[in-house]
This record gives sequence, structure tokens and C-alpha cells, in this order.
Amino acid sequence: MDILVADDDYSTTETLRNALEAFGYDVTVARDGTEAYQYLRTGQFRLFISDWEMPGMTGLELCREVRSRHIGGYIYLILLTSYSSMEDVVQGLEAGADDFITKPFNPSELLVRVRAGERILGLESRELTIFALAKLAESRDQETGAHLERMREYARILAEELAQTDEFGEIVDGDYINLLHLTTPLHDIGKVAIPDSILLKPGRLTRQEFEVMKTHTTLGAKTLTEVATHHPNASYLEMARDIALTHHERVDGQGYPNGLRGDQIPLCGRITALADVYDALTSKRVYKDAYSHDVAKAITLRNSGSHFDPEIVQAFLRCESHFLDVKSHFEDFCLVH
Repeated sequence: MDILVADDDYSTTETLRNALEAFGYDVTVARDGTEAYQYLRTGQFRLFISDWEMPGMTGLELCREVRSRHIGGYIYLILLTSYSSMEDVVQGLEAGADDFITKPFNPSELLVRVRAGERILGLESRELTIFALAKLAESRDQETGAHLERMREYARILAEELAQTDEFGEIVDGDYINLLHLTTPLHDIGKVAIPDSILLKPGRLTRQEFEVMKTHTTLGAKTLTEVATHHPNASYLEMARDIALTHHERVDGQGYPNGLRGDQIPLCGRITALADVYDALTSKRVYKDAYSHDVAKAITLRNSGSHFDPEIVQAFLRCESHFLDVKSHFEDFCLVH
């Protein structure tokens, strides 16, 4: 990550530079507030450490200017100051600062505060990346909008239920559930590469067309892998890739693209498979009417141990009322909108 440091005191900036570079960061130094503002306008820097008192523009003035102009993406602002009273802290926060480092600073404290900023910026980048990719898939398939919202809720419900079991409790924690909810909308991202003549065909696909359609799993995984190469710290894309690749696998090995069996299929793929199929069954399509919950439930039960992981089917049965709540919520939402 590139970090911008602004301070008119040479010894302070060099101490900051040396400490940050020792931690592996790339550092650019501005000698006053005006120079710092010009650097920030380039959009290159997402994390900025500024002295409180500087010529040109003070740290507080920089904070206010950055927040008022919304320069690029969110910029995490750390004020470096000898002020430590509650009034000073309040003033800095009101100006838009995210954190403070008191002079003289300890390198270990500096690292902790910078990494806290990285985590927050990483959350924003994660949300933006996933939203952009999901909207890309949605733009190709007119039926995906509400489907994405419903199935991510179904997946979350299943994961929360599995978290209470002995078999999956160690795997499915709060972070896992949040990542699953975040990344399931990318399950069909590979459909952006499927020709309209196949993707939007109103009737049943021919065998040859279906073979082309099946490639959306590998194409989606490839797309997400390529995105991950440009965002090496975005580990959440690993789950997104696994979901895209395996959500059409079956526990009996008769799925695609790789014919994986049972636990060979990542848990996120097994959860998404049930959530995806349930929503497809209970939704109206150009080639079919929506099935009732009871019919979809019967089909799900019939496919336990063949298409679906039996443990996940049992979790579905224990929380089916929550599925109905989600289904009803989005039906009401569509009526209002």
C-alpha cells in the first residue's frame, strides 16, 4: 500500500518514512499541507498520515477538504499530533480524522494503527468489488436481480443453522457466514460470457447449448481468479471462486464441471447449491411457473444424498420458516416497488 506522510518537520517525516518502509509500505512525503493536498487529488493514496500543524494547510483543514470533496475512494486519515486533550480529539474527529498518533510515536503503535486503517479500507474495497461484479452479471440476465438477494439470504440462513451443529460449528463462524452472504451473488458471474442466444433462450436448451451453458462455472472461477491477481489481499475472492466453480456439483458426483463428490465439494458450494435450486424452483421463469414451497421442499428432500448434502437438507428443514419469511419479504418488496 502507498502511504502519504505530511509534516514540515524533516526529522519527523524521515522517522515515519523509515518505520513505515521497514514494515513494507511505500511512502511518499509532503513537506506542507498544500503539497499534501495535491498528492491526495491524484487518487493514488488511500491512507494519509498528517501533522496537525503545518504551513499551507493544517491537518484539520486537510481533513475537512478531503471529506467535503470526496476525493476518489475513501481516504483513511491519521492525525499526528502532540495534542491529546478530549477537546482536541473531538475537534479532529469532527474535521474528519479517523485516528490519532501522539508525538513522540512508538513504531509498534504506528503499525497497529496503520493496519487498522488497512482493514477498514479493505472492507470498502471488498464491498465495491463484489457489488460491481454482481451488477455485471445482473446486467446480462434479467432474472438475476431478486434472485441474488433471495439466495444470499437463504445461504446465510443455512450457514447460521449449520454453525449450531457439531459437524460444522468449527468451520462456520461469524466471519464465514458474513463472507458467504457477501460472495454468493457472484455464483453466476460466468454467465457474462454466455451468448445471449443461449442465456436468454425462453425454451429448453439443446444438449449442445447446455454444454455451453455449463461453462459458466469455469468461466466464473477464471474471472474471479484473475480479479484476485489484481487484489492479492482480497482473500474473500477465494470463497467467491469456489462458489462459482462448484455450485452445480452434486454430492453423488453427477454434477458439473468436475464431477466432485461429497466433501470434495467445498461447503460454500454445497450450501449455495441448495439455496440456488430452492430459489429457482420457487420463482417464475419464462419457461415455468413458480412452484410452491411445499413442492420445492419435496423436491429438495427427494434429492437429499444425490444432489444435496443430507446435513444441509436437514438444516433446511429446521429453518424452513425463515426461508418462507425471506420469500414473503421479497414478494412484498416487489409489490411495493
